[in-house]
Amino acid sequence: MQQKKIYLAGPITGLNWSETESWRDHFKARLADVAPHVKGFSPLREKGFLQEVGTIADNYSDKLLSSQKAIMSRDFFDCQTADAIVANLTGAPRVSIGTVMEIAWGYQRRIPVIIIAEAGNMHEHSMLREAANWWVDNIEDALTVVETLFTP
Repeated sequence: MQQKKIYLAGPITGLNWSETESWRDHFKARLADVAPHVKGFSPLREKGFLQEVGTIADNYSDKLLSSQKAIMSRDFFDCQTADAIVANLTGAPRVSIGTVMEIAWGYQRRIPVIIIAEAGNMHEHSMLREAANWWVDNIEDALTVVETLFTP
């Protein structure tokens, strides 16, 4: 079975490493259980230096993969080459402009977009609701959608 790529979008700026990566680590581990042919990709891969910075800034111009151009280029590439996008907006402390762009890139490509967000989330907006193929309120439901999409 051909490996599938899921881009794991979600807020980063203003959060710390654990706040940004713990859900992604959990999602990838569960993917390995339910759909081993599906791989989750984090926008923070190869950016381990961020574990030491505390609150993550918008960009780091002195870092090869973390300048604004590098972030835009790789995240766009990842979204363009993904088979689906899972965007976790649960508990976002502010609107995540980058995540909204990634959702729009997925919508433009007509690939499945799964948004995870609780009721009353600040990202609730008619355009995001229309861009999402599924809007769920927990990771397990998002995993069920991914498993169903990519397992015969």
